[in-house]
Amino acid sequence: MTEKNIAKCVTCGTELHPERARKYNYCMSPECQAKNLKGLTMVAVGVNKSAEQYLLLDDETKTDLAEGKYHDQRRGTFGHAAPAPGPARPAAPATPAATPDRPSPGPAKPSPAPARPAAPRQPGTPSQRRLAALYNQQGLRPDEIADKLGLTRYEVTQIILAARSQGKL
Repeated sequence: MTEKNIAKCVTCGTELHPERARKYNYCMSPECQAKNLKGLTMVAVGVNKSAEQYLLLDDETKTDLAEGKYHDQRRGTFGHAAPAPGPARPAAPATPAATPDRPSPGPAKPSPAPARPAAPRQPGTPSQRRLAALYNQQGLRPDEIADKLGLTRYEVTQIILAARSQGKL
């Protein structure tokens, strides 16, 4: 009589059930599970307004994401975010040429750096903003969130949009 090829746990050597041996090479003991279990990293790809697509984050997916394969319709760009259009800079006035009756101008003074505009003030208190984001993640609509927090629907929408742009949603 020939001995069957029985699968054994790679950690402790115990015999594996044939159904488990089809997918795994370790047994169900907590020690073997802790040593051999590997989690999967998933990534949500924003494909359209109504749904996210979830993918296993492997080397191929990383390459596809870097190349901009997955188009996020909410942003209107492929891959990396498009740079924000800045204000047009006026052309520098031409310096007058030196003439015998007018000496050449001295070295030009560097113009001061343009001041950065102040960040717009977000509506609500920090705790209201956190709660609005949590309620939004739970699926509540902006008008329902506004009723709970005592804010306007517009303020709640602004809080949610700001949280999304900061990557908190």
